[in-house]
Amino acid sequence: MLELVDLHTGYGRTEVIHGVSLTVPDNGVAAIMGHNGAGKTSLLRAAVGLLPAKSGKIRFGGEDITKMSPSRRVKRGLAYVPQGQQSFPQLSTMENLQVVADGRKRGKELIAEALDLFPALRELSSRKAGLLSGGQRQQLAIARALITEPKLLILDEPTEGIQPSVVAEIERTIIELTGRGGLSVLLVEQHIGFALQAAQQFYVLRSGRVTSSGVGGAGAESAVRLAMAI
Repeated sequence: MLELVDLHTGYGRTEVIHGVSLTVPDNGVAAIMGHNGAGKTSLLRAAVGLLPAKSGKIRFGGEDITKMSPSRRVKRGLAYVPQGQQSFPQLSTMENLQVVADGRKRGKELIAEALDLFPALRELSSRKAGLLSGGQRQQLAIARALITEPKLLILDEPTEGIQPSVVAEIERTIIELTGRGGLSVLLVEQHIGFALQAAQQFYVLRSGRVTSSGVGGAGAESAVRLAMAI
């Protein structure tokens, strides 16, 4: 689905990603783990086109998108949910969803599907997004991304700073969505247990380099913890 091949990128003259290669499987999850400052967010920003590649390749569905603009990548089927539970705070929950759905043939249906995934948002449809809890805003951010009908959903720390009950719901939803088929996920996540439960493939990033990788699952947890401790 998505391939990064010997990718180098950074900010100005400062390179922060040094030759990273990874693959997100079709209809599956790839998890990126690592400590703060490892380069995880920079890697995601490069994948979605917000940070230009200095060298290397980015392929999506077999197509070279290395020099493609972020808007064209979105049209190809990428959706990005950055850190921070981003939304339009002065708009209601429903208006936030409607902004994304407007102009889509299945707009109303897509909103209904998103609310089925996150039923708590249905009860909060008239509340301004700025008054939602962090967990509710994160659910809203993921729901908005799903309305774009992505082939690949890129999530940056979707459970960071969120109450445990909502964390469990977000984790369940991610696993459910990929289990249906038709959607791949590139996930940056600090909760190792969840990341490995969801992922078919994992990568540990340290100082902008992949230091460990392998097949996901509970059996990989000790290897990941060791790689992060070194």
